[in-house]
Amino acid sequence: MEFTEEQLERYSRHIILSEVGGKGQKKISNAKVFIVGAGGLGCPVGYYLTAAGVGTIALADNDNVELSNLQRQIAHSVKTLGVNKAESARRTFEALNPDVNIITITDRLNSKNILDLIKDYDIVVDGSDNFPTRYLVNDACVILKKQLVSGAILRFEGQVTTILPGKGPCYRCLFEDPPPAGLVPSCQEAGVLGVLPGVIGAIQATEVLKLIIGRGKVLNGQLLIYDALGTNFRKVKIPRNSTCPICSDNPTIKELTEITEEYCEL
Repeated sequence: MEFTEEQLERYSRHIILSEVGGKGQKKISNAKVFIVGAGGLGCPVGYYLTAAGVGTIALADNDNVELSNLQRQIAHSVKTLGVNKAESARRTFEALNPDVNIITITDRLNSKNILDLIKDYDIVVDGSDNFPTRYLVNDACVILKKQLVSGAILRFEGQVTTILPGKGPCYRCLFEDPPPAGLVPSCQEAGVLGVLPGVIGAIQATEVLKLIIGRGKVLNGQLLIYDALGTNFRKVKIPRNSTCPICSDNPTIKELTEITEEYCEL
């Protein structure tokens, strides 16, 4: 593809970076990214990837915008209260950059539809906020060998890791099984600092862009933990589990499991 004069101006700050350049920007423009959740994490991820000119972005969310979301979900507004979150975010992102093809998925993700939904995308971003969805997304990405950037937030802490199936550990290598129901509170129950998803979402978007252009080091095999109160970052090494039920040489999980809990407020 050849850039128009308007596109050359829009992406000029990328193009002048030697690590990106015109070639890298073309990779970005041709990339296809699937974002799970158009809430606290999905909003900043989608915003920055739209601004960067990612060619196709899918937004999957079956919830509607509520007033309590607006403290942190920056793609929504009072004008879209009651509107599906994926649709609300689409309007915002298209207003920012009409170059980007935004696809909305308002159906609930489940074991029957997720493989078909993500199969044509290069990278999946998990911005969900419940364990069944995280495990479902992880398992689907391992099965299809899709690159996955996973993020989580709660109260004043956020986490990010990048999963490259076949080249490092997966989410189940870190947490083999979901915790018992009710053990870990949701953000609806425990709260979340409004700016926290902006920090974690921006890191997730950075990981995606590095994967697209093939430059830099991503968080494969590492969990990045951010403590907002202490203003510090630390990394924890994630070893690959040789007996992992989904990504080992002899996996015991042969089929995707069903989501059993509702989305909480993302």
